[in-house]
Amino acid sequence: MSPHLAAATAAAAALVLALSACSSDIADDDGAKPASGASSVPDGPWSFTDGSGEVVKTDETPTRIIAHAPAAAALISYGIRPVGIYGDESVETDPNLDGVDLTDIEILGEEWGSIDVAKASTLSPDLIVADWWPAEKAHSGLENGTKAKSKKLAELAPVVGPSQGGSILNLAEGYEDLAESLGADVESAQGAQDKEAFEKARDGFIAEMKDKDLTALAVSPADDLLYAANPEYAPELLDFTEWGLQVVTPDSPDPDFPYWENLSWENADKYQPDVLLIDSRTFVDATKTAEGQPTWTSIRAAKEGQVIEWPAFWLHTYADYADALTKLTADLADVDDSIGD
Repeated sequence: MSPHLAAATAAAAALVLALSACSSDIADDDGAKPASGASSVPDGPWSFTDGSGEVVKTDETPTRIIAHAPAAAALISYGIRPVGIYGDESVETDPNLDGVDLTDIEILGEEWGSIDVAKASTLSPDLIVADWWPAEKAHSGLENGTKAKSKKLAELAPVVGPSQGGSILNLAEGYEDLAESLGADVESAQGAQDKEAFEKARDGFIAEMKDKDLTALAVSPADDLLYAANPEYAPELLDFTEWGLQVVTPDSPDPDFPYWENLSWENADKYQPDVLLIDSRTFVDATKTAEGQPTWTSIRAAKEGQVIEWPAFWLHTYADYADALTKLTADLADVDDSIGD
């Protein structure tokens, strides 16, 4: 299972994935819109270095792309429109798809681990795009725990995508590079404007952290356990640390699934940060779950009500990162960093 699904399962809520869109008016002979929204697709052989380190090569530049929903978000911001997407929850309920034009894009799955490969095959894809997860050594939607039939998606076309881990900025830049390789004019695309907005938001976050001395612990509360996130496998937390927020690194991550340390509620007070960051995808339900545990307020941040949202595992685009950082900066500005004094 991927860490985003594990957190969502732990908190008994569906995964939320970011998706913003722009559309292409180009159509191919059978009426379906090809992947590339660029004015011209590069001729000749194509290659891209996957997050796994493998160099993926094709004889021609791919134009019919099937993408995992967050990967689609990143590509669409540069005018690369997939012919099909597969997601982890219903497109009708996913707030990140609100207002997105999905016309002529086939929906191939709306549940983690379940992809309609038969329908996907009718799209004649020449590339599958999804994040590479280094801890699981698999691309999104193709991890252990997914249905065997779904994994056959990888038999339809090469699979490629930037790697999770290290930095969301690296992930966003990886999709920028991928879009450019597919023919996108990245300097003129919406993604370029979004990048400027992100840089402004990042500078604002850094400035706010200079005036604070904050420690933070990122968590996902469940009925039986309190999951404490390991920043080593949460690139947005590594970014926040680099930009001045002191994110706690748990000392005993699950050896089989190192994204989290699994704390019993009896040991919920093992770490004592100034602020608790709860997975934004499940914030309301997870907060109610946590508040139902007698030991929740043994954590000083919980007792003081210093609990805010953490944009966990879903950020891919500069636009979404800008929005998330702006909100996080405002929330952290109201946090008292002296409660442990």
